[in-house]
Amino acid sequence: MDNLYRKALTLSYFTVGYNILEGVASVIAGAFAGSIALVGFGLDSFVESLSGIIMIWRFRKHGIVSLEEEEEIEHRALKLVGYTFFILTAYILYESVTKLYYVEIPDTSLVGIIIAVLSIIIMPILYIKKVQVGKTIGSKSLLSDAKETLACTFLSFALLSGLGLNYLWGLWQADPIVGIIVALYLVKEGREIVTGEED
Repeated sequence: MDNLYRKALTLSYFTVGYNILEGVASVIAGAFAGSIALVGFGLDSFVESLSGIIMIWRFRKHGIVSLEEEEEIEHRALKLVGYTFFILTAYILYESVTKLYYVEIPDTSLVGIIIAVLSIIIMPILYIKKVQVGKTIGSKSLLSDAKETLACTFLSFALLSGLGLNYLWGLWQADPIVGIIVALYLVKEGREIVTGEED
């Protein structure tokens, strides 16, 4: 069983490392292209990494503190992460609506498309691994974290659609519209975390 907890910890470290790299690359590429959808995706990657940090904190505490203490710490931290989703939502909605209203056309971003494709390949694998381990050790927190990983996959599809339409056919409106879609996903994720509905 200890091996499974170590595997859960390894998955959490990978989640944090990958999401930080993805977030930095997305924000930089989005800033150069003027793509709010890509910047929003990058910011969401940082939020996803926070969830991974919470899992690292939890699984490093395994066997050191009581289960009740672990669950109390995790519950408080997850709620804080949930609130950060609402902050990101406000930012992304503001930027997306502004771009649509003032017709701010982003440049195409091949780098952004590559980032989205990589995420579509990697995130489902990570999701399956987390679910397998989470179910085996009976960890609701890891299963909740897996749901956030799955949500990242959906966001990647939305991002790829928006960037691809702009890159191939110059449909610049797709970028801020996808930004709004990203914001809606953030609201859903944040609400589920704060209300505890992910359990």
